[in-house]
Amino acid sequence: MKETANVPTIFIIFGITGDLAQRKLLPALLSLYTKKALPARFSIVGVSRRQFSREEFREYVRQEMNVEPHQYKGEDIKHFLDHIRYEQALFDDKNSYIRLADTLESIDAQWKICSNKLFHLSVPPSFYELILKNLSVSGLTIPCGGNEGWTRVLVEKPFGNDMSTAESLDALLGSLFKEEQIFRIDHYLAKESVQNILAFRFANAMFEPLWSSEFIERVEIKLLEKLGMEGRGNFYDSVGAIKDVGQNHILQMLTLIAMERPSKMTANHIRGERTKVLRSLALIEKRNIKHNVIRAQYDGYVSEPGVKKESRTETYFKIRTFINNERWEKVPFYLEAGKGLKEQEVLIRIHFKNDKAPDQKNVLTFSIQPNEGIDILFWVKTPGSGAEVEPKTLSFKYKDFPSTATIPDAYERVLLDAIMGDQTLFASTEEVKWAWKFITPVINALHTVPLYVYQKGSSVFDN
Repeated sequence: MKETANVPTIFIIFGITGDLAQRKLLPALLSLYTKKALPARFSIVGVSRRQFSREEFREYVRQEMNVEPHQYKGEDIKHFLDHIRYEQALFDDKNSYIRLADTLESIDAQWKICSNKLFHLSVPPSFYELILKNLSVSGLTIPCGGNEGWTRVLVEKPFGNDMSTAESLDALLGSLFKEEQIFRIDHYLAKESVQNILAFRFANAMFEPLWSSEFIERVEIKLLEKLGMEGRGNFYDSVGAIKDVGQNHILQMLTLIAMERPSKMTANHIRGERTKVLRSLALIEKRNIKHNVIRAQYDGYVSEPGVKKESRTETYFKIRTFINNERWEKVPFYLEAGKGLKEQEVLIRIHFKNDKAPDQKNVLTFSIQPNEGIDILFWVKTPGSGAEVEPKTLSFKYKDFPSTATIPDAYERVLLDAIMGDQTLFASTEEVKWAWKFITPVINALHTVPLYVYQKGSSVFDN
């Protein structure tokens, strides 16, 4: 059956009153609606344990949804809210799922068609198993039949808490859905500036011949944040920086830098090449971890709401790793992330070799956010009679595009691709497996690594 974005579709969002739904999902759906990118007939069914009448819930969404004043016309917001329904439910109550099934059937009856169903688990991972099993028991995961109405599930990261729990979650998902029905969200893959990495590499013939250990000295991947916990202390303290962004966002960016050109630019081939990179990552053994891993915690972290007073959770890490293949032999990859820092930036920096003039190296930088673009540091002769050279930067910025060329929000792309059935920007079972295989030994040996303290608002190594 040919995929189309115009088949009647119901979005079922578990955790509709949560932070993610209000900050990201609903604003993304509203934006897609105003751009006429959603099916002509669609409905959003929000599921949560709080009690609302339909009108109370519409007003709640209007007040809480993260959109700027005057960003949309009042009538557009009103018409969008007309598509929203609310289903009060307890995730462990089987009757709640029966009522949800009745609601979905009533929508199909009204439309006189078996609609597509997209289930989005916008809830803490601890609820995944409970919700998925109840969805299965209630029959909600079963498509309508024939060529009508697919059923898909969107799962937010983290995908498990370690290798064992990730395998358990995937086994459960695999027992309920086919792989083509499972969409594991790592929204960094959907960022326009991240997608541009592959376009830049494979569309510009001048760079790909240099993309190897023969010419590249090292690669740095940084995800640095000024913010602290911002109310996430209870969740973050049980996870830490490595699990929060290292196992997913940073490793996914690494795969795009290091992967081979796919034989075809399709989801299966691209995800297959990303997996090969993760499989080739050199495992960090316990006896070598102190030489390859730094961890730190910002001063005052243990006073954050929800954080244990004796917490040893890292809010910053830096990992050095290598990729065991011919292209990247002996090239170190530095993976760095942290909260409460002086800088607010996500970037990938490629340092090229210059053995004849070590202080005059070329550097290629992919700026993922906030100033999306690409910079190339090169050297030019300083004007005058001498032979001195100085560094200059050749830059491209997304803001240089015409104002009509807006950068789509990552969640808009995620939701639209899920409707279309395109899994390119979603993590596969194998990617999740091999990412955890690399990260789990690091986490298990992390207690042997000293925990440094840095001042909030500083660069870690300023201390």
